[in-house]
Amino acid sequence: MQQSLKHNWKQFTLLVVINGFVGGMVGMERTILPEIAESEFHIAARTAILSFIIVFGITKAIANYFAGKLASTVGRKNILIIGWLFGLPVPFLLMYAPAWDWIVFANVLLGINQGLAWSTAVIMKIDLVGEKDRGLAMGLNEFAGYVAVAALAFLTGFVAAEFGLRPYPFILGIAMAAAGLLLTIFFVRDTEHFVKQENKKANNNRPTDGKVFLRTTISDRNLSSITQAGFVTNFKDGMAWGIFPLFLVGAGMSLGQVGMIAGIYPALWGIGQLASGKLSDYTGRKGMIVSGMFVQGAALFLFGLSNEYASFLITAALLGVGTAMVYPTFLAAIADVAHPQERAETIGVFRLWRDSGYAFGAMASGILADTVSLEAAIFVTGGLALFSASVTQIRMRLRK
Repeated sequence: MQQSLKHNWKQFTLLVVINGFVGGMVGMERTILPEIAESEFHIAARTAILSFIIVFGITKAIANYFAGKLASTVGRKNILIIGWLFGLPVPFLLMYAPAWDWIVFANVLLGINQGLAWSTAVIMKIDLVGEKDRGLAMGLNEFAGYVAVAALAFLTGFVAAEFGLRPYPFILGIAMAAAGLLLTIFFVRDTEHFVKQENKKANNNRPTDGKVFLRTTISDRNLSSITQAGFVTNFKDGMAWGIFPLFLVGAGMSLGQVGMIAGIYPALWGIGQLASGKLSDYTGRKGMIVSGMFVQGAALFLFGLSNEYASFLITAALLGVGTAMVYPTFLAAIADVAHPQERAETIGVFRLWRDSGYAFGAMASGILADTVSLEAAIFVTGGLALFSASVTQIRMRLRK
């Protein structure tokens, strides 16, 4: 079998659909979880959101690492199946949880599901398409996942408004988990043989110290530059989820306006990846990452200085564009740099740090908001994004 999107489009399309189900699993609770916390368990929505971000982010980050670490030994398809097995109980726990601790436990399982299944889908798509279409492949993958997050957030909100918070909205989750598991078991084929073929063409005599974690985290100029930018990008998202709604309400925005502003950011993030992933195949990864980090930082500063609905809407859209520029490009760049036999583990380490940024961003922004101000949380995060762009420009050694 040949590595290319053209030759493997059926398996690739199947994995895109499955990744849509993976994204939908987290989307099903984003809209209504705070309301459940407040109305059924008498927990303030702010606390509920913060606890969800931290628990989910840390668990997903750890699962990302193990997905990459075990992909070559356990098998990609087996890891994907295991990820879905962890996801199956989640809708039932959310439906019938008698206490908030059960909801937190459901998010632990959801984090494992997301880390194992999403990481494995990424690795398998990279295996299938080869070098030429990596950016496009990652753009399609992330587009499917994040558009599904948005779609399920809307659908569960609609169902909850019509039929109540529980149990009906989470029936969608049961259907997605079952479909994802069955499609994986009966139709997905493992992609390990593509890596073996690619490894024969690569420089097999290249010395490797086996220290993938260390190189991806700090010692390899290219890998560590990508990793720190990924961490800062999700640090920003953890801040945005918790702080933006509070900041906008404080600025006098109505709930409808808050919803529109908060929604345009992930919408453009998801849709924009269709173009940015493929564009990075032509323009190069480094320029796309540096520019995207700069756009994110500038957008955050402009957002913090805004005070009118139109300016909030424009700067939130700009933030989504900046995120779309970097998100698929990170994964494509990691695949470009990593040796084929170490690629899965390298992606796992990258995603460990990237998604841990989500939890750190939530914690740090909460502390800044409580001790200084909401604006301080936004400006500090914007400064980190601009600093990250500078680090990437200086340290990254890719030609483009």
